[in-house]
Amino acid sequence: MSYLENKRICVTGGDGFLGHNVQARLKQAGVSEDNMYVPLYPDFDLTNEADVIRMYKDAKPDVVIHLAAEVGGIGANREHPGRFFFANMAMGMHLIEQGRIHGIDKFVHTGTVCAYPKFTPVPFQESELWNGYPEETNAPYGVAKKALFVMLDGYKREYGLNSAVVVPVNLYGPNDNFNPQSSHVIPALIRKCIEARDRGDTSISCWGTGSASREFLYVEDAADGIVTATEKLDTPDPINLGTNMEIKIKDLVELIAKLCKFQGKIEWDPTKPDGQPRRCLDTSKAKEAMGWEAKVGFEEGLKRTITWFEAQDEVREVVYG
Repeated sequence: MSYLENKRICVTGGDGFLGHNVQARLKQAGVSEDNMYVPLYPDFDLTNEADVIRMYKDAKPDVVIHLAAEVGGIGANREHPGRFFFANMAMGMHLIEQGRIHGIDKFVHTGTVCAYPKFTPVPFQESELWNGYPEETNAPYGVAKKALFVMLDGYKREYGLNSAVVVPVNLYGPNDNFNPQSSHVIPALIRKCIEARDRGDTSISCWGTGSASREFLYVEDAADGIVTATEKLDTPDPINLGTNMEIKIKDLVELIAKLCKFQGKIEWDPTKPDGQPRRCLDTSKAKEAMGWEAKVGFEEGLKRTITWFEAQDEVREVVYG
């Protein structure tokens, strides 16, 4: 029988992009609808201690899977560094402390690749997390999430609170956030290419030089990694979730343009930041510690995402409205 089968699970951020996929994966693991609790905003503002206390009283969880975050792309990180630090630090701090008080079995924290130092040797190994300061544009977000690794380690040693920490690389997939003010690179590029294609534009403009590299994880694979960690891990040693595949942003834009059938010119704006120079995770620890590997190939995942986006009338209304 699965560790999760008779547990009551609270999934913060469970109504979001990653959260819906985590809920689906939990059901596959034998968790019933009745045993899943998803606190919704604005019913619960998880940056507020009183709301977190009320959430625990309502949910009565055995396990908390913490996915909720305030996050965005480079632009959003530059505009809201204070808010991103406060919101992510406050949510995690209140949730972990109240989890201890309420005697939960396990707390599962979803970290971020933004926690890694700016010049981490590639591929990123978990042992490098503290060997430098994160890339400046997303450091407030990354440091807030990373501080919670330390809190969970302290709570394990002092209070015996079981926990797991996963560090996913950039996610993408169907139901992603396509809002131009807050979306990450893949949905932003898909939207940009499809809009330009449908308008008949001869070119698109992209931030930076295209020389930075990134790694991307299909959202269903991320959900599988998170639930596997929930089932199998009890200590907050960070575990990378990724694919071990690095791609330059220039090559990514060209691939997405091709898959979206946009045939115009790609122009680069070097006055805008590239962000962290390289990102690619070493995922050997995930395989060794919990037998997890990503399954969905990158081009296949992009095709699924583009197909989903083009099929959503309500999303297209947002795009063109």
